[in-house]
Amino acid sequence: MTEQPTSIERVVMKRVYRMRVLRALASNTVLAAAVAAAALYGIGREVWVAKVFANMPQVASLSAQTSFWLSAFFHTHFLVEALIVATLLALIILARETARLLAQFFITPARA
Repeated sequence: MTEQPTSIERVVMKRVYRMRVLRALASNTVLAAAVAAAALYGIGREVWVAKVFANMPQVASLSAQTSFWLSAFFHTHFLVEALIVATLLALIILARETARLLAQFFITPARA
């Protein structure tokens, strides 16, 4: 025979569930994804991205590509530079959190 949960147990379990949802929503992964999305949207509003790619050199030389991207970065407004840096930092955090998540599933701890 199963017992029905008491009202106190229902209230406590609802609170536990809410905290789990809030914890997931406030995680570093969600925050980094939101920052990356907002920064990419801001870059798209400030810069005509298609023109940047059209002006990119067509040679496969790494030095030509590097000098183009550095020149493009340093000859923009401060807001665009800040958005680019925010995007890069958010993507680095996303990569780190993804690696941690995958490590939990694929790397088994050593048994004592």
